Amino acid sequence: MPDVQPLLEELSNAYGPSGFEGPVRAIVRRELTPLADAIETDGLGSLIARLGPADGHPRVMLTAHMDELGLMVRRITDEGYVKFQPLGGWLDQAIVNQRWMVLTHAGPVLGVTGIKTVHVMTPKAREKLFERDDLFLDVGAHDKRDAEERLGIRPGDAIVPDSRFAPLAGGELYLGKAWDDRVGVAVMIEVMRELRAGAPGPATTFAVATVQEEIGLRGAETSAYAVEPDLGINLESGVAGDYPGITPDEAQERLGHGPGLFLHDSSMLPNLLLRDFVIDVAGDLDIPLQFNVLTGYGQDGAAMQRSRRGAPTVNIVVPTRYLHSHTGVIARSDVEQAIRLVAEIVRRMDEGTLAALRDFS
Repeated sequence: MPDVQPLLEELSNAYGPSGFEGPVRAIVRRELTPLADAIETDGLGSLIARLGPADGHPRVMLTAHMDELGLMVRRITDEGYVKFQPLGGWLDQAIVNQRWMVLTHAGPVLGVTGIKTVHVMTPKAREKLFERDDLFLDVGAHDKRDAEERLGIRPGDAIVPDSRFAPLAGGELYLGKAWDDRVGVAVMIEVMRELRAGAPGPATTFAVATVQEEIGLRGAETSAYAVEPDLGINLESGVAGDYPGITPDEAQERLGHGPGLFLHDSSMLPNLLLRDFVIDVAGDLDIPLQFNVLTGYGQDGAAMQRSRRGAPTVNIVVPTRYLHSHTGVIARSDVEQAIRLVAEIVRRMDEGTLAALRDFS
């Protein structure tokens, strides 16, 4: 298996909030072009790569979303500060006093979400949560005209976290932004590399890098309609529960203990026969498999599962700390094991196996 770190680093550092996924799509297209028999985009911007004959069956659809949480320029104040609209599920406290890049037509512009200094706050104000409507982005502009003309900032411009990749713990753990879901994108690319390099199996495989997941699974809906999958495997960042302040009742995954399999989230219940099939494959490969039951969350597998007449679907994840913030942490070993597991699941998927998974008699 090739070293996955360079790809993870490039994907993490790329700017691509919901609706502005172009830089990430360029990386995915570059990586998948030599691995696929055909590549296209749908009308919303999701990239669809096919390995195998166009009329082949079963049709296995792998999905991972390219977009990350971000902001959008709402307006510029007379003083030159930027007011914004969040893109995706931010906690207000995760937005405060962070570095950002405004992606303008003239190039990226650095900024910081400002916060009133503690020195002038009353004791009561110090206890208050800073709400997003009270926040602003300081881009160093002299006034509104300066922000518009010199810096090139316009309403509707994307704003993305400015947080760079770095190895932790001697390279065993990786620190970076946008693991939700660039880690899934990396796994999907490497699964296609494994399938192309070895025996791909009888299935026709579609690797789909979707758009706008963070604002409503939009890309998965359109791409699943186009692909018409017989079976779906969504590749995502999991919710690690191995740090202070989170309990096993909230999340059950731990970094370095293998990929995770979702058993429940607010958007989907997996096909139970497919769940058992994944467990059996992981056991055959001696890959540790974790399980997670969440009350919240939502992911592209739900769109595949409900597409057209419905498809057996699972959500396989790489455990991730500190989701939906500027910086998260993943373990390299979990990524590598997820690649092996998903590649083998695809290789074993034939017409008879699929028929058994779809048998509700």
